[in-house]
Amino acid sequence: MSATDPLNDDAHLRETCIDERQVFKGRFLDVRQHRVRLPDGRETGREFVVHPGAVMIVPLLSDGRLVVERQFRYPLRRAFVEFPAGKLDAGESPLSCAVRELAEETGYRATEWARAGLLHNAIAYSTEGIEVWFARGLVAGEAQLDAGEFLDVFTTTLDELEAMAERGELTDAKTLIGMLWITHWRAGRWKLNWQQAPHSPVDA
Repeated sequence: MSATDPLNDDAHLRETCIDERQVFKGRFLDVRQHRVRLPDGRETGREFVVHPGAVMIVPLLSDGRLVVERQFRYPLRRAFVEFPAGKLDAGESPLSCAVRELAEETGYRATEWARAGLLHNAIAYSTEGIEVWFARGLVAGEAQLDAGEFLDVFTTTLDELEAMAERGELTDAKTLIGMLWITHWRAGRWKLNWQQAPHSPVDA
């Protein structure tokens, strides 16, 4: 590693694509198979999912409670407690997506928003990046769920979510990262730059 910048000195780790093909294209998943050359000159295969990106929202109520969802996730055949989240539409900005998803899934509109950061939740097999956004100044409204979408929306505290995680009941990676952000932000260690909410396409 470089003594000056170990995080960016990755030339000795890079893999180079020498052949690629799309092996599956569904309504949501786009699976690619690449042949790559390793740093030592040998070749091997890589398989991964190309993802359009997503957002996750951490909705903060004025009393300190949090808005979360409970949703059945078919691949694991169980319901998970999660912060609201959704996939980016083509050409959609992350903030616009966050505003839309919060309103559609929970009915809440927020008056202020702050971007926390970017989460890569499956770096070994997916290009997916999830933008983490905080929302506050919440005003309750009616949810507008997509066809075939079923959710329980409820409020809870960070302490309650942490207890669920400790018991092994809360295992969703993005939600655990959101909890980490809340903890550091409330302790004054991590900063959030708040901005006024943009016009919501859900209200149009």
